[in-house]
Amino acid sequence: MNKTQEKLLVATLAGLIIASAAAFAVQPAFAAGYDVESPAHIVGVKQWDVLNARKWPASYSQKVGAFEPKTSVWVERCIVSPQGGSDWCLVEQQDTKGWVNAKFLKMAYDWDI
Repeated sequence: MNKTQEKLLVATLAGLIIASAAAFAVQPAFAAGYDVESPAHIVGVKQWDVLNARKWPASYSQKVGAFEPKTSVWVERCIVSPQGGSDWCLVEQQDTKGWVNAKFLKMAYDWDI
């Protein structure tokens, strides 16, 4: 095995180790999920603003839609951040489905909307 092949092998192994570590780090967040299956209202959003729905439970994730204040949504499930941060919930309303920060949700135990 020549030096170029050794470097390629080391780089490949390093990449596999990093990818494995990243997958392991993300796994606890999804394992900590809990089903909600309940209606909720969007709260804490200014009248002139919207709550962005994200593709993944992270503020830097791609925006997939937005909800206006006081909108009623269906909460499928939520997760707890392993770093002790905010909960994220997967919500749906008509054709929009995405993750929102749980602090902007108020569970509606009575479906009088």
